[in-house]
Amino acid sequence: MADKQARRLRKTLTPQEARLWSHLRTWRGDGFHFRRQVPRAGYILDFACLRHNLVVEIDGGQHARFGRAAQDLKREAILEREGLRTLRFWNGDIDRNLGGVLDAIRAALQPERTPPTALRAVPPPRSGEG
Repeated sequence: MADKQARRLRKTLTPQEARLWSHLRTWRGDGFHFRRQVPRAGYILDFACLRHNLVVEIDGGQHARFGRAAQDLKREAILEREGLRTLRFWNGDIDRNLGGVLDAIRAALQPERTPPTALRAVPPPRSGEG
């Protein structure tokens, strides 16, 4: 079921996912092989570089309005037990600061140089943002 849902989701991209994906897929030459809509632990992960145990999630304002923070924490705990680290960004982060998002992802791909707080460096949007 999750594989079928992942295949369906791979056919669509939000504008922010498309912008991020256009960069992440070029990092293969650097040894960072990202995949989109990866089924794992009962979830569909937006972007995953499993070789480096990193998951990148992109959320929009709708996600924030539905109060999914508790679900996110549960999901991240499950993924952490599987050895995966999660970076979470908002659509607005991609729109306003794609370079900063890419820098944070690159830093997380090299955990020996990444302070633990870098994994949660991006706060949720203020009301009206997304």
